[in-house]
Amino acid sequence: MLFLIAIALINNTIRLSVYSKRFIINTMQLVGATRGFIRRPFLYRSALHGIIAAIFAIGLLVGVMYFAQKEFNEIISFQDIEIVGFLFFCVLIIGIVINWISTFFAVSKFLRMNVDKLYY
Repeated sequence: MLFLIAIALINNTIRLSVYSKRFIINTMQLVGATRGFIRRPFLYRSALHGIIAAIFAIGLLVGVMYFAQKEFNEIISFQDIEIVGFLFFCVLIIGIVINWISTFFAVSKFLRMNVDKLYY
């Protein structure tokens, strides 16, 4: 449930960010830029934001894991470095993919939009 809420929040935030740049997208279309050329900077920035968010999340996970192991030493043990590394890798990939997909669809929406509807 929290994962779906996080996806909804990320998607809405990205859509608002792209919405604020809708006139720039339209101007680029008017001067003849292709859809891929317009979409590329948004996707690169989205991937960078996903990496930064994943690094922040990994830092929080490390802190939680450290304190959990310190308090519950007999119960919880994070000795298998491969599993922890795989967890960090998955967090990084999921952070990039969620941001990238949301940005792709948000930019595509404004690339297809008619000029008259940009003001609503």
